[in-house]
Amino acid sequence: MRFNSVLILCSAAIAAGSISQAALAQTAQMPAPSAATPAKPLLSPPAKAAVTLPNANITIDYNAPSVRGRTIFGGLVPYGEVWRTGANAATTLKTSGDLKIGDLSVPAGTYTLYSLPTADGWKLIVNKQTGQWGTIYDKAQDLGRVQMSTGSTAVPIETMVIDFEKTLGDTTELHIKWAGVDASVQIAAAK
Repeated sequence: MRFNSVLILCSAAIAAGSISQAALAQTAQMPAPSAATPAKPLLSPPAKAAVTLPNANITIDYNAPSVRGRTIFGGLVPYGEVWRTGANAATTLKTSGDLKIGDLSVPAGTYTLYSLPTADGWKLIVNKQTGQWGTIYDKAQDLGRVQMSTGSTAVPIETMVIDFEKTLGDTTELHIKWAGVDASVQIAAAK
């Protein structure tokens, strides 16, 4: 459609004598624009983790950053500072039922997950503020913080992964894996 408009304008200009034959030939050789310009892929694409337990469907929506040659923990993600647990928009936890995350009671609803990595361990932060950019953190909105177990992955993980493992009955483990670190916490659905 844009190509046709260019041709009509060029024809009108020629008729008015204000454009040369060479300019018209050059315009006619231009490729027609595509209907949709492909979007540049995000460096940290959207990802989702989901699990179904008795009395609770749980989803976590996040953006998954990649190492790309950087030092992650103690570097890009400084030790002792609250981290958005992903990239871009805040990482969102939705649960249809009441949960126990570690020793924290979490009512059904929508929350933001942050984490606090240190050289000695991690804490998962469940925050009541939702819909914000990932770097906007209000400690006054914390529902609570729970200790996470930390270990190493068998191989370094290039792109961060949040997933659920060891799901059995009404329990599962939430894992955050990136750059050789595996931080986890148990989750149980309320009975």
